[in-house]
Amino acid sequence: MKRIALMVIKLIWIAPYWFFQIWSWGKNDRHTEAEKFALLKKITKNANRAGRVTIDAHGIENLPEKMGYVMFPNHQGMFDVLSLLECCPHPFTVVMKKEVSNIFFVKQIRILMKAQAIDREDIRASVAVIRQMTKEVLEGRNYVIFAEGTRSRQQNQVQEFKGGTFKSAINAKCPIVPVALIDSYKPFDTRSIEKVTVQVHFLPPLYYEEYKGMKSLEIAAEVQRRIQVTIRQNENKSGAGASAANVRKK
Repeated sequence: MKRIALMVIKLIWIAPYWFFQIWSWGKNDRHTEAEKFALLKKITKNANRAGRVTIDAHGIENLPEKMGYVMFPNHQGMFDVLSLLECCPHPFTVVMKKEVSNIFFVKQIRILMKAQAIDREDIRASVAVIRQMTKEVLEGRNYVIFAEGTRSRQQNQVQEFKGGTFKSAINAKCPIVPVALIDSYKPFDTRSIEKVTVQVHFLPPLYYEEYKGMKSLEIAAEVQRRIQVTIRQNENKSGAGASAANVRKK
């Protein structure tokens, strides 16, 4: 939490204004989803810079041009969404645990993004979230959902991906984009405020034609495998020298 405090201290002069923007823009539909996403991206970039975090993004060209896809990253910690917000060029929303959905500031961001809060203990409620996701993806919204269900406590080790989290993508017959996050646990889940680089790898998507004959558990296993391979290949590579220019070019 030291890094969060560092971010707040460095941005205290502007943070109340940004919070007011997030709160007021979330209350109405006067702003488009693209405008709201641009606001969150701007705030995220400034917060990451203040927190001494560099995002080293790869494979942005792998993201589908047509909107209406679901990204499945591995889940390392609270910083995961911030890493994606900074480098993903397309607006997206997220599925988050109900337990965190009403925490101060998280709640305001959830409302702004029109994110889905899922109760993992309530099967009927979970099914309703999946149906709503399917509807919105078919309408052209992009989603992020963490298939592990909860964050890993083992740094760059990936937990088992749950097949049920893929139901909305399967139902929508949309592209499934594996995303490998490396060292995303370091910014918020360690006590250090030293400079840190988080790698984000957008992998080639699985299109419906590729996975239509597979069961959800098979799809989950394949996405997990691709992410694990990418992490093994890249986790020891230095991110030193990564910059905003590098993020845009890769």
